[in-house]
Amino acid sequence: MTTKLDALRQMTTVVADTGDLEAIKQWKPEDATTNPSLILKAAETPEGLERAKEAVATTSSIEAAGDHLAVSIGAAIQSLVPGYVSTEVDARLSFDTQATIAKAHQLVELYQQAGADTDRLLIKIASTWEGIQAAAALEKEGIKCNLTLLFGFEQAQACADAGAFLISPFVGRILDWHKANQPNRDFSGANDPGVQSVQRIWQHYKRSGYNTVVMGASFRNTSEIEHLAGCDRLTIGPALLEQLANETGDLARQLDPTQITSTAADPALTQSQFRWQHNQDAMAVEKLSQGIRAFAADQVKLEDLLTSLR
Repeated sequence: MTTKLDALRQMTTVVADTGDLEAIKQWKPEDATTNPSLILKAAETPEGLERAKEAVATTSSIEAAGDHLAVSIGAAIQSLVPGYVSTEVDARLSFDTQATIAKAHQLVELYQQAGADTDRLLIKIASTWEGIQAAAALEKEGIKCNLTLLFGFEQAQACADAGAFLISPFVGRILDWHKANQPNRDFSGANDPGVQSVQRIWQHYKRSGYNTVVMGASFRNTSEIEHLAGCDRLTIGPALLEQLANETGDLARQLDPTQITSTAADPALTQSQFRWQHNQDAMAVEKLSQGIRAFAADQVKLEDLLTSLR
């Protein structure tokens, strides 16, 4: 009998949310995504530690060593998947457009030096106004971007306005916020606000004719994944991939582009409109800032690890 993972692959591109090379070999995803937290976790494995030592030995600064390590892991992942690999810009640059662009150029150059295919590289950037503007500039240069830490509809609209290749709306972290603020409500199944957020974004993109790929991310359970079956891409951690692979039964398509009626795209958001709409969404404001802080903290932990190897 077909597993739910195999059924999902028939309607959605499955992406591995991990820096674990062995997990990628096991689950054979189309694409893979990383972030500072996953790079830190990978660096603590025996193979990752060897890569970290090499990064420290061959670079002049800890910041450069961190970039070298992220690219080393990313290039190794790219050799295992046929599609894209996402590598994230330092979260501490999330409010600096020009610094984000410069860091993206550095990462692309490192991938080129590693002999990787930069056409299959996505530069991952936080969905702040400044990050989105950096992505707009990079996309015009032919550098594809993955806009991450996306929680609010206004972020999704601005990313599409910017011509971003792909967005990563976070499902589980939205659920976390609502459960913390309304602990007695039923958020199971189709009531999950993270699921509803991605469904709304996906439907808006398809109706408006945007080419930006919607890739749901940050899942807490397989129910969230099942309720987004048919989404363009879903990036899933190894534990949930294993659960899906061990489950059989029907998996119904929830998002079907043939059921969408086209409409005119909304006017592009101005900076003031974006900031006001974002300000009105307490969940999006809190989870974006929290996510940036957490990724920045893990980047510092990674740099401390690299410093200890000197």
